Amino acid sequence: MAEHQYATTPPNISTMPPGVPYIIGNEAAERFSFYGMRSILIIFMTQYLVTSSGATDHMNAAEARQNFALFVSAVYFVPILGAILAEGFIGKYLTILCLSVVYCFGHFALAINDTRMGLIIGLGLIALGSGGIKPCVSANVGDQFGESNKHLLSKVFGWFYFAINAGSFISTIACPFLLADPRFGPRWAFGIPGIAMVIATIFFWAGRKKFVHVPPGGLGFVRQLFSREGFGAIGRLAIVYIFVAVFWSLWDQSSGGSWTLQAEKLDLHWMGMNLLASQVQTANPIMILLFIPLVNYLVYPAIDRFFPLTPLRKIGIGLFLTAGSYVVIWHIQQLIDAGGKPSVNWQFLAYAILTLGEAMVSITGLEFSYTQAPNKMKSAVMALWLFTVSIGNLFTAGVNYFIRNADGSVKMNDQQYFLFFAGLMLVTACIFVFVATFYRGKTYLQSQEPVSDLAAEPSLS
Repeated sequence: MAEHQYATTPPNISTMPPGVPYIIGNEAAERFSFYGMRSILIIFMTQYLVTSSGATDHMNAAEARQNFALFVSAVYFVPILGAILAEGFIGKYLTILCLSVVYCFGHFALAINDTRMGLIIGLGLIALGSGGIKPCVSANVGDQFGESNKHLLSKVFGWFYFAINAGSFISTIACPFLLADPRFGPRWAFGIPGIAMVIATIFFWAGRKKFVHVPPGGLGFVRQLFSREGFGAIGRLAIVYIFVAVFWSLWDQSSGGSWTLQAEKLDLHWMGMNLLASQVQTANPIMILLFIPLVNYLVYPAIDRFFPLTPLRKIGIGLFLTAGSYVVIWHIQQLIDAGGKPSVNWQFLAYAILTLGEAMVSITGLEFSYTQAPNKMKSAVMALWLFTVSIGNLFTAGVNYFIRNADGSVKMNDQQYFLFFAGLMLVTACIFVFVATFYRGKTYLQSQEPVSDLAAEPSLS
């Protein structure tokens, strides 16, 4: 390993940090790769999976929903390991760089093997790579800021989320086309996201001299984690996160899960185009790109005139909206079960309500988690935030496991399934409003030193 001089504290500036464009660019390419693969995963499992001899090996809907949720749960469990590696041993930069390589191999494993074994290996490597870098990337954004430019933190997390959805929008349009076109199929549909991940890795490496590299905490991380302050921060956030986990149980079914299976039964002719079922979910990234400025510059200021709009109040409103989106999905299923073929516009309405809720829960929660984390625990708390996604999807997988009978039938029809989740979210939102009134937090930001203060950090470059 060669040694290079890297800044270890944010520069004392009032403008955007120089490393931000590289982080945003890396995130856009990485999200292209992840959501492109994810957008076609449940269709691949139900329509394209084969045995080693080439015979069909398709999964039924409940099995595919269960395995989809288990994969997403694994992706968001691994951040705990990534956070320990980053905060305790090698730092965020090297953790992101090394695990990004693992991530690339996962995509290419899916591209070259259409069997269940290829599925297990590919998704396992992607879960390890994608999950391991998640807490480090979001914490790395916040590490670039100090007291002098902390007023830009909300905006940069908005742009960070913008990059996520810009990347996912493009890939969820392209990858379903590649999968459905016999000239390309699974090889290209999974291979192109793999190439995007290679680009993301190179882009991140290119910005290494622009980043603030906060050194690993080592024993300091362990001491702070088990200190009264550390336990207090985690305990306060964990109470909030219980409710957010339910949000992710519902949201992730809209992104390549049960909503996509429902979309196959809709009239997909829209504005002169015949959409593929797995492309309908593109409504979410398109809408989030519109809703980020909408909520920041119009909705939040308007609400703030009537009562102070704290982060927890934003999250509470978002939870109620999420419940409303599932009421629409339940109504769509009623129309389908009555023999109709409702317009895809009904799902677009559900996506609009859900996406507005997402803007209030997910973006707010990301920034809130970072600011509530002690400085040596930033990645650890980001991992805990991401763990809520894992728990939510584990719950979804459990529901789909228990409703499956041995003969392939199910105990809960689709109407009952969607109504169950709508009711669950409504009850969760009501309880959250009460519990959030008792939250008492503390804000932490990285300390600052002059731009000339540099320190050595090992690098793979």
